[in-house]
Amino acid sequence: MAMQYRHVGRSGLQVSVLSFGAWVTFGPQLAGNTARDCLAAAYGAGVNFFDNAEVYAGGEAESIMGAAIAELGWPRHTYVISSKYFWGIEDSVNTRNTLNRKYLLQAVDGSLRRLRLDFLDIVYCHRPDSDTPVEETVWAMHDIITSGRATYWGTSEWSAEAVLEAWQVADRHHLHKPIVEQPQYNLFERQKVEQEFAVLYDTIGIGLTTWSPLASGLLSGKYVDGVPENSRAMLPGYEWLRGYVTDPEANSKVRSLMIIAAELEVSLSQLAIAWCATNPHVSSVITGASNADQVRENLGAVDVIDKLTPEVLERMDIIFELEVRASAAKAE
Repeated sequence: MAMQYRHVGRSGLQVSVLSFGAWVTFGPQLAGNTARDCLAAAYGAGVNFFDNAEVYAGGEAESIMGAAIAELGWPRHTYVISSKYFWGIEDSVNTRNTLNRKYLLQAVDGSLRRLRLDFLDIVYCHRPDSDTPVEETVWAMHDIITSGRATYWGTSEWSAEAVLEAWQVADRHHLHKPIVEQPQYNLFERQKVEQEFAVLYDTIGIGLTTWSPLASGLLSGKYVDGVPENSRAMLPGYEWLRGYVTDPEANSKVRSLMIIAAELEVSLSQLAIAWCATNPHVSSVITGASNADQVRENLGAVDVIDKLTPEVLERMDIIFELEVRASAAKAE
C-alpha cells in the first residue's frame, strides 16, 4: 500500500489522501495505549495529516493525541496537525458559539498546551458565526498565522457564499486567506461538495478535507441487520444516530453497494472511503477508528481508488439515485 499525497487547494501544503481524525473515538472510546497504537498504525501506513478540534471530548481528545504523539516521538516536520474552533470549552460569554477575536486567540493557546506543540499546521473556524463581523474573524486568523501559532487556516461546514466572503476580505486587506474547507462528504451527502462548492474550486482554489466518509458507520454495512452492542450508535448521547443508521431505505442502498464491493474484492468501508477520494477536489478524506486493526483496514482504501473506473462510479451513482458524476463524464 503506497499512500498518495495531495496539495491542499492551491497551497504548497501536501497531505495524505487518507487521514486520521479524533472525532467521537478519542475520549469516549480511545485513550492511552489504544490511541497511541491507532496513531502509530496510521503513521506507519503513510498518513501525515491528523485532525482534531478543541470541542472533541471537551479538550480531552487533544490531550490524548498530544500525549500519544509525544510518546511516539515523531519528528515535527513529518506530520500535519489541525484543530477547530467555535463551540468553546470554557463557560463564559466570550467563549461559547463564537468566532470573536478574544476567543480565537486564547483557544489556539489552549490547543497548543493540550497537544504539546509550538504551532498547529491548520486551524479551522468550526462553524460560521453570524454574530461576529467576518472581518474580525479573518483578521484574528491572519494574526494567529503571523504570530507563528499556525501555518494555514480554513473553515468547516461554511456555505460557499460565506467562504467566498472571507476569502475576499482577506484578499482586499492582503491577509492570509482561507485555503481549505472541511465539509461532510459521502455517498449519502454530496450536494455541498459537488454542487454548492463548485464555484470555489476554480475561483479561489479552495481545498477540501472531508469528514464522515462512512456516514457515521452506515456505509460500513454493520447496521444492515441492526445496531451492534459495541457500536458508536450505542454510546450515551448518540441516541439520535440509531434512527439514522437503521433507516430501511438507506440500508437497502448499502446492500446494493455490497455487491460492487464483493466484485472488486474489497470491504464495503474501503469502497466508500475510496469513492470520496476519487473526487479530485478532495485533498484528504478524514477517517476514524476505534482500534489499530480498523485503522489498517480503512487505510487499505488507498489501493481501491484506482479500481473505481468510470463504469463502477456510474453504478454507484445509480444506486444512490444520483447521476451527477455520470452526467459530467458523458459531457466530457
